[in-house]
Amino acid sequence: MPRSLVLGNGNSLVGFDTTYSVRDIYFPRVGDANHTMGNLCRTGFFIDGRFAWLDDGAWVRKFGYAEDSLMTDVTMTHPGLGISVRFEDYIDLARNWFIRNVEILSPTGFGAGSVFFHYDWFIEGSDIGNTVLYDPRHRGVIAYKANRYFLIGGQSGDEYGISTWANGKKGNGAAGTWVDAEDGVLGKNPIEQGSVDCTVGFDLGGAAANQPRSLTHWLCMGTRLSEVTAYGQELIVSRGPDTYRDRTITYWQVWSEKDHRHIDEHLGPDASKLYRRSVLTVRTHADNRGAIIASSDFDITKFARDTYAYAWPRDGALVANALDRAGHEDVTRQFFLFCQQSLVEEGFFLHKYTPYGQPGSSWLPWVDSHGVRTLPVQEDETGLVLWSLWQHYRIHRNLDFVVGLYSTLLVPAADWMVSYVDQRNGLPIPSWDLWEERWGVHAFTVGAVWAGLDAARNFADLFGDVKAYVRYRDAAERLREAADTNLYSAELGRFPRRITVEDDESVTVDTVLDSAIYGLWRFGMYPADDPRIVETMTAIADQLSNKANSGGIARYTDDYYFRVEPDTSKVPGNPWFMCTMWLAQWYIATAGSLPDLKPAREMVDWAVKHQLPGGLLSEQLHPHTGTPLSVSPLTWSHAEFIVSVDDYCRKADSLRRTADGPT
Repeated sequence: MPRSLVLGNGNSLVGFDTTYSVRDIYFPRVGDANHTMGNLCRTGFFIDGRFAWLDDGAWVRKFGYAEDSLMTDVTMTHPGLGISVRFEDYIDLARNWFIRNVEILSPTGFGAGSVFFHYDWFIEGSDIGNTVLYDPRHRGVIAYKANRYFLIGGQSGDEYGISTWANGKKGNGAAGTWVDAEDGVLGKNPIEQGSVDCTVGFDLGGAAANQPRSLTHWLCMGTRLSEVTAYGQELIVSRGPDTYRDRTITYWQVWSEKDHRHIDEHLGPDASKLYRRSVLTVRTHADNRGAIIASSDFDITKFARDTYAYAWPRDGALVANALDRAGHEDVTRQFFLFCQQSLVEEGFFLHKYTPYGQPGSSWLPWVDSHGVRTLPVQEDETGLVLWSLWQHYRIHRNLDFVVGLYSTLLVPAADWMVSYVDQRNGLPIPSWDLWEERWGVHAFTVGAVWAGLDAARNFADLFGDVKAYVRYRDAAERLREAADTNLYSAELGRFPRRITVEDDESVTVDTVLDSAIYGLWRFGMYPADDPRIVETMTAIADQLSNKANSGGIARYTDDYYFRVEPDTSKVPGNPWFMCTMWLAQWYIATAGSLPDLKPAREMVDWAVKHQLPGGLLSEQLHPHTGTPLSVSPLTWSHAEFIVSVDDYCRKADSLRRTADGPT
């Protein structure tokens, strides 16, 4: 089930599913252990003897956020209960408090009501060794294991603390304490350990017709008990939860993109709104220590038995570039420092990393089919980090920052790329592609490596390192010449996605059309209007277009990942947001007049049309229905939307000035 809304502050992240039930709680780093393992954490309402959890199908839901913020604005109506509920949920900007403001309104009134919040604990990613207990001093439930503490409390009206609770076992035939809530009464077991869950309740009392009843529920997260008590709940109670609500919403409104007028003018208010939401969504997935994770949606584990909650250097580099374009230098600085610490001694990046900068799980082998050692790398990741760092400097001109990365990140990475060349053809030695599926020499990788070498040349020039400048300049020029000679296929009439040099030195050309070939121009190796690029991108537009109802562009022909339609003549593969935005970016780059921007505008509008109700973008879509597939949100999808909007507005401004002539 995709995530429809996410909240975060760079230390913790909470994800909601399409029923507005909490599913993910990450802390103390974004992408660190998910303390619910993606399991359903229920919210329920008991009104005059009738009960419903939020995943009840009778709810009518309206999802959204407060404008330009990371506070939700969700309204839900249940005809059977006769109530309308409004949620304002947020994570405090500076403290790891998940705070939920709930207002219940009934047009006819009710005699008695209660609200229940359930948590299914897998602290540190395991249901072994957890403890839940009632703490009478703080009138709340505390869940803990080792150095992870969670205080579950709140207040209803002027009454401080929870009204009731249940601590219990789950598994081995026990459904959990949430079942106890359905009759409106919880058992108040004082403590339980092992595989546990807990449910807390708040009494609303009665309400006259159209008389609102409100409560505030909070989950304080910490690494020691005092963080969730004295520095958690006691602060919230003494200062009032509205203090933290107001400061959090103000902070995010100031932080988010400030000047929207150019976006509104060129692309309309809906695209402008999704642009701002994309920037905020990307921020929730950027840990304050630098890791930028791909997605927090834990449901992918049901398919892959692993998550997307890792930091891929490639994804992070492209997301950092989007954030740099949006003016958020402080966040991206941390990313480059994270990369500096994660670079292996030989000068390349591994497949992916945990939020702590340690190697993540991987399926890239360290030996080939003959048992010979190979590097488990996607070389594009190393190249794109350097490219992104140069773009960062171009935008912010923060010389004092980049000088500290020159000898520790840039030079070792660039020197490794200079050395990682197949002397038979001048192209990079084979590595894994950006899709992590194929071994060989990939067009996208070639474009990314050239971009990294060009960035290194620029930095060497900036710092007066003449020998390095010549080394990187010459390497980039040789790579471009090798691509001209050995990568382009006159027989195909375009660039292929990959070539493979066999043991007998014969070359096998991979003729499958892949949208990622766009990397040859995207990062500057070839001009967007180079005839060979035009041939390639035109083929992508023609042959990878989804001809079913939802439209969009596929990754490549006959894409197997989450495939739902076998007819590749109609659906070459599921449409992906990023691939569709790549084609939009090419239309923008080659536009010679304002009317030439129309295809790109249509693709931006397509992305706006297919966002989830809360403004999130998934990885891919069902080709017929347009419903999200794989993870949601995907930070890369949001990043490519940000870049496309930025490219569009800049190009439209430039073309308009050209059309208007000199003043």
